[in-house]
Amino acid sequence: MIIRRRLAAVVCGLLVSLTGGLAPATAAADGPATSETSAETSETSAETSAETAKDAPKVDLVLDVSGSMRARDIDGQSRMSAAKQAFNEVLDAVPQEVQLGIRTLGAEYRGDDRKVGCKDTRALYPVGPVDRTEAKTAVATLTPTGWTPIGPALLKAADDLEGGDGARRIVLISDGEDTCQPLDPCEVARELAAKGIHLTVDTLGLVPDAKTRTQLSCIAEATGGTYTSVQHKDELSGRVKQLVHRTVEPSLTPEPAKGTDSCERAPQLKPGLYTDREEFGEHRFYKVDVRPGQELRASVSVAADRAVNDDYGVQLRASTLRGREIVRGEATGDGRTDVLSTGLRYPKADDGSAAEDADGEPVPETVCLRVSNAFSAPASVKTAPGLPVELSVDVVDGPDEASDAAFLGLGHGWWFLIAVTLIGLLAGLVWGWISRWRVTVWRTH
Repeated sequence: MIIRRRLAAVVCGLLVSLTGGLAPATAAADGPATSETSAETSETSAETSAETAKDAPKVDLVLDVSGSMRARDIDGQSRMSAAKQAFNEVLDAVPQEVQLGIRTLGAEYRGDDRKVGCKDTRALYPVGPVDRTEAKTAVATLTPTGWTPIGPALLKAADDLEGGDGARRIVLISDGEDTCQPLDPCEVARELAAKGIHLTVDTLGLVPDAKTRTQLSCIAEATGGTYTSVQHKDELSGRVKQLVHRTVEPSLTPEPAKGTDSCERAPQLKPGLYTDREEFGEHRFYKVDVRPGQELRASVSVAADRAVNDDYGVQLRASTLRGREIVRGEATGDGRTDVLSTGLRYPKADDGSAAEDADGEPVPETVCLRVSNAFSAPASVKTAPGLPVELSVDVVDGPDEASDAAFLGLGHGWWFLIAVTLIGLLAGLVWGWISRWRVTVWRTH
């Protein structure tokens, strides 16, 4: 028994010794590998973070804090109070992937020096990942103060959004027109658009007058953005939330859409980007539904991806199901460009006369879009397959009043021509009557 116990003890000791000897070696062997793996993981994480930051969508909310924001005409409270409450709601709903900032204009200078007042714009909260508590605290400090330097604020906001390849959007909220001319905000917006940095400026007018609507519409249209009139706090917060979320996925992957030779058989399109092929000299039809109070915005580009004869054109025509033309867009070329584009806008007025469906919603009007081209090619060039066509369709909130920009479009087809003809006929009859009267008087005397 004693011998067996001693033998067992010796065996156990040997096992312990072997285990103790191997452990450091194993640890030593595993140490560098573990460190290397950790380094690789850290490097991968850093690359992912850098890529995410590079492609992160960016939004800069530009708020007018001029003296006119004291007016108490939004749901019984001041415009400034309504804007603060709306901003708090927006900050609570900002998607995690969005880098957001807040810039003010007219928030600090209270004097009468125009030169100083027109420089009064600053980044209240820098563009970046959102700390909701910090951003709300910054918004709470705002007090309506000075001028309305919209042009300078847009330039600074564009600088705020520099860097990265993600979408860029400025949301401008103002209750008045710019007071810092001659720096025209519309010209500033056009210059920003011409840089090709894919920057969109959306504008919102708080209880706007006609001049404010015109200017804010001009700014938005110059960059492909939208303009919205706001009368209530809920409208403000809802619209800004919508624009912020739209920035997350701004790019559209074109979808194939096979146009037809008649509107009756045409595919029904929703807002989006579509691709098709069109033979030389062909017409292709598509359909879009537009509800009362909405505006249809459509554009088309036809690419000459091979040699074509000079003097060609592209037309985009909107008409009713019965064939009555509503509005059209046309473009011509003479061999100096390989892509020809045109577009149109059709605001459908909400006069309250539209029929309603089972859910109480106004029945939409079906608008026929016809894409036509006047390309031809030399005999040595193959005309098949057809030319590449890219069609963009969007349906947005329409103008509030008939005086708003683009409400009348470019003339509503035959109605426009008939009106001009009748006016000319009436003017001719009146002038003829006056001429005969003058001749009669002259002969009498």
